[in-house]
Amino acid sequence: MKHTELREAFLGFFKSKGHTVVPSDSLVPADDPTLLFTSAGMNQFKEQFMGHIKGYHTATSCQKCFRTPDLENVGKTAYHHTFFEMLGNFSFGDYFKEKAIAWAWEFMKDVLKIPEDRLWASVYVEDDEAYDIWKDRIGLPDGRIVKLGQKENFWPSEARDKGPNGPCGPCSEIFYDYGQATGCGKKDCTPACDCGRFVEVWNLVFTQFERKEGGALDPLPNKNIDTGMGLERLCAVMQGVKSNFETDLFVPIVKAIEAEVPNTQDEAQAAYLYAIADHVRAASFAIRDGVTPSNEDRGYVIRNIIRKAALHGRNLGIDKPFLYKLVYTVAKVMEAAYPEIMKSHEDISQVILAEEERFAATLKDGLRLINETIAATKAKEEKAISGEVAFKLFDTHGMPLIIIKEIAETKGIGVEEEGFNRLMQVQREQSRKASKMHAAVFVDSGIHEKTEFIGYDKCRSKAKVLRILTPDGDDIEKADTKAGKVEIILDKSVFYGEAGGQAGDTGTLVAKGVDVEIKDAKKLQDAVILEGVVKQGELEKGAVVDTAIDEKRRLAIAKNHTATHLLQTALRDVLGGHVQQQGSSVMPDRLRFDFTHFKALTEDELDRAQEKVNQYIKEKHPVKTKEMGLDEAKKSGALAFFGDKYDQKVTVVSAGDFSNELCGGTHLKNTKEIGLFRIMREGSVASGIRRIEACTSDAALEWEKKYKELEKENEKALQKKEQNKKLMRAKLKDASKEAEGIIEKAKDISGTKLIIARLEGAEANFLMKINDTIKAGEKSFAAFLVSEGSGKVNLLLSVSNNLVEKGIHAGKIISGIAKLASGSGGGKPEMAMGGAKDTSKIGDMLKAAEDILTKEISS
Repeated sequence: MKHTELREAFLGFFKSKGHTVVPSDSLVPADDPTLLFTSAGMNQFKEQFMGHIKGYHTATSCQKCFRTPDLENVGKTAYHHTFFEMLGNFSFGDYFKEKAIAWAWEFMKDVLKIPEDRLWASVYVEDDEAYDIWKDRIGLPDGRIVKLGQKENFWPSEARDKGPNGPCGPCSEIFYDYGQATGCGKKDCTPACDCGRFVEVWNLVFTQFERKEGGALDPLPNKNIDTGMGLERLCAVMQGVKSNFETDLFVPIVKAIEAEVPNTQDEAQAAYLYAIADHVRAASFAIRDGVTPSNEDRGYVIRNIIRKAALHGRNLGIDKPFLYKLVYTVAKVMEAAYPEIMKSHEDISQVILAEEERFAATLKDGLRLINETIAATKAKEEKAISGEVAFKLFDTHGMPLIIIKEIAETKGIGVEEEGFNRLMQVQREQSRKASKMHAAVFVDSGIHEKTEFIGYDKCRSKAKVLRILTPDGDDIEKADTKAGKVEIILDKSVFYGEAGGQAGDTGTLVAKGVDVEIKDAKKLQDAVILEGVVKQGELEKGAVVDTAIDEKRRLAIAKNHTATHLLQTALRDVLGGHVQQQGSSVMPDRLRFDFTHFKALTEDELDRAQEKVNQYIKEKHPVKTKEMGLDEAKKSGALAFFGDKYDQKVTVVSAGDFSNELCGGTHLKNTKEIGLFRIMREGSVASGIRRIEACTSDAALEWEKKYKELEKENEKALQKKEQNKKLMRAKLKDASKEAEGIIEKAKDISGTKLIIARLEGAEANFLMKINDTIKAGEKSFAAFLVSEGSGKVNLLLSVSNNLVEKGIHAGKIISGIAKLASGSGGGKPEMAMGGAKDTSKIGDMLKAAEDILTKEISS
């Protein structure tokens, strides 16, 4: 069976068992501080696993996953990957072990038609319940059921002894047996042996306990099922091959890489081909989900795997960028399940090409430095490059640790990673604090209330106070003027909680004798949390209050939000359909829009985009919102932002017949209400991502006024600069006369003229003109010229050839003199220039030059 058929068969099977088919989540987890990347099928269901059920109790999915712990093994083994797909079925307090095992067996045996004697199962050594189900309910012989310890058959692995605390449980794995001819060849070989005969295909996790401090396991009130089956491994089994890289998921990509290799390669280099195929898949999907190469967090991971793949290419003899060419093949292979990769393949290619080119430039010097470091390490008879040296190669020369290790390994030495990581931690401490990951698998915010948002059409309403909290999250029954900042949750809210890039509302809560100023509103799960300060009286939990938002501020935000939608449409029209939103910020006074594009916009492109938005405003298009199913919205062509996670019911905002986007924010009723749109600036955010900052309405008028004032100031400055240039040109014409006057005042020392002069307001080029005149008329001379121009001191020292032959060096002399005035200088023996900051020391420099040159000439 092909990979496309296997996906459909799995999802279809569990749909027939009453499961909701849930689309794959992004590789970038939304609102999950525990994860850098989505690494398992269960990640997007954490809320359900914690008991917060959202419409369904059973689900099935094919989840894109990204993991790096086994990066060093990718390509070297048959099954390790950075990017892979996880087939899974899930139960949130519904069915448990018996159905999970029975359905897994039914799918493997009856749907996939795998011979029963090829299938084995393992269970946790203490899980008699699972063992009995396999033996008695399924009928699997004792000899094909293996009992293993908590390292192999408990989730998280070894959690019982080592933690972390939280939900956990035993698991049961299904193995495929390649037969006695594979692996160690022993008759008593079982899945406990790692010889390669048995491959784990499916893991069924029975989340039935909560681990407490000390290792105590308390039964959970609701038991859950979390299963995961790697699509790549299943493909290998079903396509009769022993390596994932020999399946239809990888063969076309491997062939495309081989086409780039200049010479026939031997089997030993297959590992490079496989690793490249894996890495280009991973990079393609991550970039599509909004991760671009950088030196921070997710971007650093993607930069590493692209550079590692490029280095593998060099080992195969490919010395030019080539990974970007493979993206189309990846997109073609995955198109049936992930059409968005094909739609974005040109953009993805550009990001990868840019990173390949950066790496090539880095390698130019980096390889030489690494090889020198390796040679020096070997000369000292040391077995590893020190962490300090490795960190310097990274920090100063841009060589990632993974590349240093790769090259060092080929030369038979290691890298002292502990020291490197220690220094890296110190350097990145601040950024890591900002993106700190939680150690626990499940993190419960403690906010389970649901606030009904009624603010699309209302600005005022009565509401009940459900909860009052301190900023630290502690519940309090009441808050008065001494309480400071508090957080308030209402049963319903006209306040929009910050989400989707739109700023939260501000306003007031009022009751008899009570006045609360609301300074911000944020959305957390299903609740809107109001951040406020009690200005009068005492607010109590359970109180009914009159709520009101700052309507003028909300209107300004709505203008900017609707304008953001118009801007995206305009940019797609001007630049092309590759433009995709990568982030936004909608505030009362401005908007920010991040989007995919690979070079700076020209002035003409910015003007055209701005003009298009203003044209939409003038045309007075109605702005409409409509609620519909997520699938229906996508089919209608509504644009979605990669970073947002959408419910099955979504709101689509349309403007006229040209803009159609999934959006839960607040908007205007008509584009004419925006009034005016102005782009303030455009720049780069990251590789392949541009940013536009703009404003609307009154803020746009104010910005336009300031912009015109600035233009006038710039025009005056240019006029003044031009006048100065004219004066300088006139002055340069008089340089010969100026030089003659200076030469007349020169001191004669044994036939050599010593010229020491200070010129007011002269630029450096005027000094050079004076020097040219001196050189043309004098055979033996030494000239030291000083001037003040454009707020700095200019220095020039020139000597004739006969003095150079005598050993006088202008560059060395001027360097010493310039230091007297906190300056610097240097040049050739015959002529040197310098600059200084301290104008009060000009006299000292003139005196020093005269003394030094007199001595040098006379000696």
